[in-house]
Amino acid sequence: MNPDPSIAPPSATDAAAASLEEWLRSRRNVFLLTGAGCSTASGIPDYRAPDGSWKRRPPVTYQAFIEDPRVRQRYWARSTVGWPRVGSAQPNAAHLAIVELQRRSLVSLLLTQNVDGLHDKAGSGDVLDLHGRIDTVRCLVCARIERRPDLQLRLLEANPSWRAVAAQVAPDGDAELEDADTSGFNVPDCRNCGGMLKPDVVFFGENVPGERVRRAYAALEQSDGLLVVGSSLMVYSGFRFARLAHERGCSVAILTQGTTRADSLAALKLDADCVATLPATIARLS
Repeated sequence: MNPDPSIAPPSATDAAAASLEEWLRSRRNVFLLTGAGCSTASGIPDYRAPDGSWKRRPPVTYQAFIEDPRVRQRYWARSTVGWPRVGSAQPNAAHLAIVELQRRSLVSLLLTQNVDGLHDKAGSGDVLDLHGRIDTVRCLVCARIERRPDLQLRLLEANPSWRAVAAQVAPDGDAELEDADTSGFNVPDCRNCGGMLKPDVVFFGENVPGERVRRAYAALEQSDGLLVVGSSLMVYSGFRFARLAHERGCSVAILTQGTTRADSLAALKLDADCVATLPATIARLS
């Protein structure tokens, strides 16, 4: 029997939303883990390709930043150019849909690998920033916190010629400046003690603060599902939650485009756009 040509087949988004709706309806307490795929539609690039490989050179490591003044010059020069984009970024439909999931009391904890603060801007409550926040800067000597917009003014005052520099935006407030000479870039020190300043984020090679991990583990223990949105989970700091959920029999669902490190652990894997799929799922739940 031929199908009725007047009935359009379901789109990939509709199919993904239907599957996610079914998974959510059998859950009461979902641990939600988000990654860079949530923020790409807000103009913040991600690090990895759909197959999980690096799209660009890996980010600076903690050890290199601490030990080499030239690395710090290059980092802050790139950040000076890249910050305006991430600082002005606005939440997209995926962030707003997550707010709605929280409003429905479906989420036990929102844990994000992103450092852009867009979940907070969208109105989410109880957000645990696993890797910190790029909109704050910490002194490594006295621990004084400075707002990143305030530091931007100091960076430009100390390096006025960089006001006119333009470059392709990279992830997390970075910019592509491979050929630029940053040897003369002036890096401000802490206003309080003159110590070294570092973004209040977890760099590669740096440990996530133990208190954050313990809080996340405690929430996961009380959850009946783990939903991963927009993350490849290639970094262990995120992957460990999928592994722990699987080990304790907690159902794992993954909504992201491309391959993830936890595909073999997932009860539901949706290779779909979260910015389209999450709002469609909310509409079906309604």
